[in-house]
Amino acid sequence: MKTVFEKVFQLSKHKTTAKTEVMAGITTFMTMAYILAVNPSVLSAAGMDATAVLLATALSSFIGTACMALMANLPFALSAGMGLNAFLAYTVVLGMGYTWQVALLAVFVEGLIFVVLSLTNVREAIFNAIPLTLKRGVSVGIGLFICFIGLQNAGLAVDSATLVTISTHGICALLALIGLFIMAALYLHHVRGAILLGILATWVIGMICQVAGIYVPDPANGFYTLFPTMALTDFSKLGLTFGQCFNVDFSNVGIVNFIIVVFSFLFVDIFDTLGTLIGVATKADMLDEEGRLPGIKPALMADAIGTTVGAVMGTSTITTFVE
Repeated sequence: MKTVFEKVFQLSKHKTTAKTEVMAGITTFMTMAYILAVNPSVLSAAGMDATAVLLATALSSFIGTACMALMANLPFALSAGMGLNAFLAYTVVLGMGYTWQVALLAVFVEGLIFVVLSLTNVREAIFNAIPLTLKRGVSVGIGLFICFIGLQNAGLAVDSATLVTISTHGICALLALIGLFIMAALYLHHVRGAILLGILATWVIGMICQVAGIYVPDPANGFYTLFPTMALTDFSKLGLTFGQCFNVDFSNVGIVNFIIVVFSFLFVDIFDTLGTLIGVATKADMLDEEGRLPGIKPALMADAIGTTVGAVMGTSTITTFVE
């Protein structure tokens, strides 16, 4: 008798098993869970409540990823995109002077536009019209951007002006290097779950360093305890951002500038999503001979729904994650 997973996701057709998918899902979560800490930190700079953004990010990620799974049957996870959240906080709000409610409204409108484009095959046509070399270039650029963020957060890229000076000073930088070495060694020896095991091993080593006093938590500067703590999040905080994209005073918003902001989100998001889809689909050998992803339309629709829901919840653009 076929299992529920087999009936819903056609695992045998895709030459995979439930065990493989569970392991892959856990690994994917571990590699992208940083967004639950980074996104509230970025958007709080725009005046948004960090706990509300955390909840909005988690719920929107769940909804977007569930849509991708059930509508497109593709193993791609969605969450608040890096770069897009910085654009909202530092450019639209702090730079252009708009409120974060206006910025979220722009994201919501962008999501609706994407829904229409996905329904009318326009977005799919744009995807297929982009040369394969450019698609690969975009995915490489996104990967380098994520890598650069990792180097900064690990304390390996430290120069205050250009962030390109490499340093191995500090326990965090050392742990990052140790973790990369463990992952590489396991991967080269064809150990299944090499990335996940590398992350867990680095975490354990970090906790040992904290017990030994080598790593000292300093929450004020972003260095938190490595030991998990059990605490219930205040879900009522979600009300501080939920639906606030509709609470906008248009008397202080120039329509032309607002349209520019919407299309800025639109332009960045479309290339972000297309580049990510082509990158992960290439790695998974899902593209046809012409570099097209069969069944991309529901995937783009899931991405558009995630963006729209995320704006209502109270977070920046939800997009497919390259991780």
